[in-house]
Amino acid sequence: MFEEACIHIIDDDSTVRKALSYFVGAAGFASRVYDSAEDFLAVAKRSAPGCIVTDVRMPGMTGLELVLRLKSEGVAQPVIVMSGHADILLAVEAMKAGAADFLQKPFKASELVEAVRGALDRDRPKAPIAPESAAFLKLVSTLSPRQRNAFDGILDGKLNKTTAHELGISVRTLEGYRAEVMAKTNASSSTELVRMAAMANLWGSPKVSCG
Repeated sequence: MFEEACIHIIDDDSTVRKALSYFVGAAGFASRVYDSAEDFLAVAKRSAPGCIVTDVRMPGMTGLELVLRLKSEGVAQPVIVMSGHADILLAVEAMKAGAADFLQKPFKASELVEAVRGALDRDRPKAPIAPESAAFLKLVSTLSPRQRNAFDGILDGKLNKTTAHELGISVRTLEGYRAEVMAKTNASSSTELVRMAAMANLWGSPKVSCG
């Protein structure tokens, strides 16, 4: 059962750590908290299996740097990164590096629990792709070449003017393609589109309690 997993919470704000620990605890998960990425790395290889939830911007090592270090050291637990609006590009880079999901602050307790369950589900051996992700990938496959260019620009976190310049089209024309992408994929915002892409693993892209 997922509730046997340990949720490792990393944030330099003690109030946030306590709140997140309470949220996952109310959902039946055990948790451990760390005030820095460095503190978690010190015990990462012997930590209880489960899921890692980390802020993306912290003093010292960032969430992106943590994802890269975990990958290089062979720590395979799924990582969910949390980001403020100004840190979304950093969160996108973390997902490209292998993070399982991201949550934009502020978020509801239910959104955190859903993200944790989703990350644990996708981490199961030979877990089939979720129906919603399969549906999303099918929708993405219907994008026209220009729509796909706009889609890729969003996932790369590029400004409209940057993507428009690279494609040799006007910003207004690009905005039209982006709107078409949103409509085709049923995404309500760029942030939601990025999350959907992450959960579908476009960047290729059983547990024990905490001890």
